[in-house]
Amino acid sequence: MALSVGTSMGYRERSEIRDGMRIDWDMPIAMDDGLVLRCDLYRPIAEGKYPVVLTYGPYGKWLHFDDLYHDQWQRMCADHPDVPTGSTNKYQCWEVVDPEKWVPDGYVCIRVDSRGAGRSPGIIDIWSLREAQDLAQCVEWAGVQPWSNGKVGLNGISYYAENQWQTAALQPKHLAAICVWEGAADFYRDMAHHGGIFFVAVSCRTGRRHKSTLFRMDAAPADSRAG
Repeated sequence: MALSVGTSMGYRERSEIRDGMRIDWDMPIAMDDGLVLRCDLYRPIAEGKYPVVLTYGPYGKWLHFDDLYHDQWQRMCADHPDVPTGSTNKYQCWEVVDPEKWVPDGYVCIRVDSRGAGRSPGIIDIWSLREAQDLAQCVEWAGVQPWSNGKVGLNGISYYAENQWQTAALQPKHLAAICVWEGAADFYRDMAHHGGIFFVAVSCRTGRRHKSTLFRMDAAPADSRAG
């Protein structure tokens, strides 16, 4: 499934101090094919070199958790009150870390909108080599910034986690760690052919609309392998 995002949107590249952090909005990261991805940086106010926690995905870096999945947000806060405690929760997004809890401990948190999603232009191609290459290049970019100590860790759940496997296989030199949470490692068994039956669920974030496409067949295709 391919979705494109226009390049006419107005970017707001600016830096400000808010809620005990320096936040750099809509920062550009140029890819090797000339396309420019957009990211937000949350970092300590004090000058220094810090380790980086980076995520790259399609759910919109400006889209609040509660706006995307209201019921899930409410249940999480009720069942796990430690999550919202100690934070204004202004910067909570789906399946990524809360910078208000990481930045005070001396980390830089970077959220990159993946190619063709959110604030980044292009055509989305989920879990592809192109996405892994993009993420690897984001790691290398983050590793050489003046506020970085050269060590970049990847984090995130589900979609974010699955791309970590493929990016790590490319061995970007500034990648120091991955934290894979609920991330499928075997696309055939975990996603495409549950129990040998063809099943593909594709979920993409573009702007504020969430589009899901499901394809299901009652029997596995003729060339499928045993589950």
